[in-house]
Amino acid sequence: MVSKEKYEFARQRIEELLPIVDGYDPNTKEAVELALLSDIVIEYEKEYFPIEKPTVAELIANGLSEKEMTQKKLAEDLGVSPSRISDYINGKSEPSLKQASIICRVLGIHPAAMLGL
Repeated sequence: MVSKEKYEFARQRIEELLPIVDGYDPNTKEAVELALLSDIVIEYEKEYFPIEKPTVAELIANGLSEKEMTQKKLAEDLGVSPSRISDYINGKSEPSLKQASIICRVLGIHPAAMLGL
């Protein structure tokens, strides 16, 4: 377990090392130090600042936004009503596996993310 003090020191030192290491040989002592300190930061943040997996609703909403696609267009691609897409985005219901597969393909969402893996 990494202490907060080690974590804070590692973060500060990483900021100092980044300009030095950027674009240089990964075998230098600075690059090795940077890699080790990065591991400390990652370990601490996994424990104290875990990243939640996005919900199906968030995945669909983000996918629509990234593709600049309307709910109506996605509804047409799925063969459902726009209100059904709204239900997905608002978390009132979830798509069937077949619909989820199409949503993944249309919006460029990795299927594992849609399944919560």
